Amino acid sequence: MTARKIELIEVSPRDGLQNESEILSTEIKVELINRAVSAGVRRLEAVSFVNPKRVPQMADAEAVMAALPKRDDVTYIGLALNMRGLERAIAAGCKEVNYAVVASDAFGERNQGTTIEQAVELGANMNKVAHDAGVRFCITYSAAFGCPFQGEVRPERVLEIIAAGLSAGPDEISIADTIGVAVPSQISEMFTEVAKLAPNVPLRGHFHNTRNTGIANSYAAIEAGVVSLDASIGGFGGCPFAPAATGNVPSEDLLYMLNRMGIETGVDIEGLIETAEWLGQQLGKPGPAMLGRAGNFPPAELLGT
Repeated sequence: MTARKIELIEVSPRDGLQNESEILSTEIKVELINRAVSAGVRRLEAVSFVNPKRVPQMADAEAVMAALPKRDDVTYIGLALNMRGLERAIAAGCKEVNYAVVASDAFGERNQGTTIEQAVELGANMNKVAHDAGVRFCITYSAAFGCPFQGEVRPERVLEIIAAGLSAGPDEISIADTIGVAVPSQISEMFTEVAKLAPNVPLRGHFHNTRNTGIANSYAAIEAGVVSLDASIGGFGGCPFAPAATGNVPSEDLLYMLNRMGIETGVDIEGLIETAEWLGQQLGKPGPAMLGRAGNFPPAELLGT
């Protein structure tokens, strides 16, 4: 049965900006996050604690965290790919950390310098450190449906990798279609099997719209029991280490589908559309989202009449 409530996790401050040639100031990043919060978003991937030489767009992670208002009802997530990144995230005040295990050795070496086995072991160690510090820990399994260097990724292999990481006790499992190759049937099958492996762990979907299947994959994930979905305002984003990578599912486009399906998110779609236009101005180009072009339906002035 389709969930009647879905948590929309805004990732534009991190995934949305990390692949852009325009490096935005700390002040603009903070404004982006505050705009999303004002629109009703309550969980955001705000920063990334990675090597600034490799991802210069994320070099000011500590400054962004320091400038954000502290709110009990808002969670700022920090991405950390190693123990040093986790230590930085904890010191900066992140109450939640997202860690990635890439389901491909070739991509994992380029993305974070580890094999799959090394990444699983490191994740277990980081999970313990995070929990000891009172920090929530999510493991994202990236490139779970395809690798830009090795091609197809067998679902059986992905499930083996996820099973190997369960003993660490992650608070959440996210499955990512990092290069946007998956189709709904694959999404449905994968999340159904992961739910069997980890019946008590919340599931999260992270889809890229590279081949225009992101919205359909989001629907399939909801049908398979996913309770949280990542999305990026304006559809901006991509992975710096994946050739031809494009952005996540646009937040406003996803929200349009959810609204029309009667699925509650607590997020204001007009606020997201306005923020997407503003963000496009900061980056000097419009995002690929459709709602900025077509507008909401029915138009805002007709709502409630």
